[in-house]
Amino acid sequence: YGDFKDKNIIYLTLFPAKKLATVTPTAVQQYQQQNVRNNNTIQGCNWQGLYPTIRERNTVMFNNELMADIHFVVGPPGGTQRVPGHKYVLAVGSSVFHAMFYGELAEDKDEIRIPDVEPASFLAMLKYDFMSTDEIDLCADTVLATLYAAKKYIVPHLARACVNFLETSLSARNACVLLSQSCLFEEPDLTQRCWEVIDAQAELALRSEGFCDIDAQTLESILRRETLNAKEMVVLEAALSWAEAECHRQELQPSIENKRLVLGKNIYLIRIPAMALDDFANGVAQSGVLTLNETNDIFLWYTAAKKPELKFVCKPRKGLTPQRCHRFQSCAYRSNQWRYRGRCDSIQFAVDKRVFIAGFGLYGSSCGSAEYQAKIELKRQGSVTLGVAIIKYFSDGSSNTFPVFFEYPVQIEPDTFYTASVVLDGNELSYFGQEGMTEVQCGKVTFQFQCSSDSTNGTGVQGGQIPELIFYA
Repeated sequence: YGDFKDKNIIYLTLFPAKKLATVTPTAVQQYQQQNVRNNNTIQGCNWQGLYPTIRERNTVMFNNELMADIHFVVGPPGGTQRVPGHKYVLAVGSSVFHAMFYGELAEDKDEIRIPDVEPASFLAMLKYDFMSTDEIDLCADTVLATLYAAKKYIVPHLARACVNFLETSLSARNACVLLSQSCLFEEPDLTQRCWEVIDAQAELALRSEGFCDIDAQTLESILRRETLNAKEMVVLEAALSWAEAECHRQELQPSIENKRLVLGKNIYLIRIPAMALDDFANGVAQSGVLTLNETNDIFLWYTAAKKPELKFVCKPRKGLTPQRCHRFQSCAYRSNQWRYRGRCDSIQFAVDKRVFIAGFGLYGSSCGSAEYQAKIELKRQGSVTLGVAIIKYFSDGSSNTFPVFFEYPVQIEPDTFYTASVVLDGNELSYFGQEGMTEVQCGKVTFQFQCSSDSTNGTGVQGGQIPELIFYA
């Protein structure tokens, strides 16, 4: 690549601590002078001496014009960027680049245009070829585009890094969009993780902004889902929001008629007959989304002994069955325990797989039937509040646990400690747990428990309140 690249004879001349490739003694002198002039910078002939490993030298070559033997014009018209590349490095990292540069159909081009990939994502892919995976900086704004580039050019380890990033950042806010993309990219593991979030936190997912951006096929698959943990009224509202966005995409007025038009047969996947009659009569029936005949038939379906046939799915969704992690082996009561005076009962826990905490199981009165008001709270690492609810529950005097729920299930990530807390308000003493366990196996999920500094009413690992965590997995 230097001044003597066309010479046929190369002599290797040794100098103290340096090896220089030259052709003649005169050339050696020229080499030394040039090296001094350039002060060993990247433009100098001995820049390699500054970087002791091949990996470091490859890092220097990333996005560098030095020795570049191919250029890419990346991005759509009006937003292109010219990126230098090095064929050999790219070819050993991607079979597509290998075929492009060294295969039987290789073309001798100095410049390749790539209009369907964003420049930032293309650079991220090139950077992966020059460095190791753990040094790739992925971000939420570009990871999908980077995944597309990695799939297109068959860079499987980068694609895996992108999928791992997406799984880690998965939440109800982006689960529907990622579901659509995971199907497009044929990533079944990511698809399964998306379904787990959508099922457990269905109402949050359906109300997210990203839900309106999904394609019609993904909408259909969500509306067909038997395990959606959501009220059917929420499903209908989400479908109508999607239809309004789709009208804008198709440049249609978002009238109720056009919303019905773009929904097509998907309208019949909304289980309107499974709604409460009040919800139907005061909401759907007056919305205009149904025809007059459909409205009449559904009213008859609710009330008549001989029910008409409907195009709508009539059975309620099965939803998800909540699981319970019980951390005590026995419970008891005493004449002066367990008493509540506005103090906090709290316990810390961690899991080895992602779960969704729906609520807690609490003990009730040991002195006959009684009512309690409970303020339940869930925090990450004792500081970030993830969920709060204030609920009244009635206990019948038995030693059973009584469920109290958050408004929405709370997503819990593995290998991080969370704090479950409750402040109870009630005059009656209650049962309390004893013989507590530090580790409990619930199906495929392992829970670990430890004492919380927030607990001021005596609850700990060995005994106290919050005997159960109610969760979906």
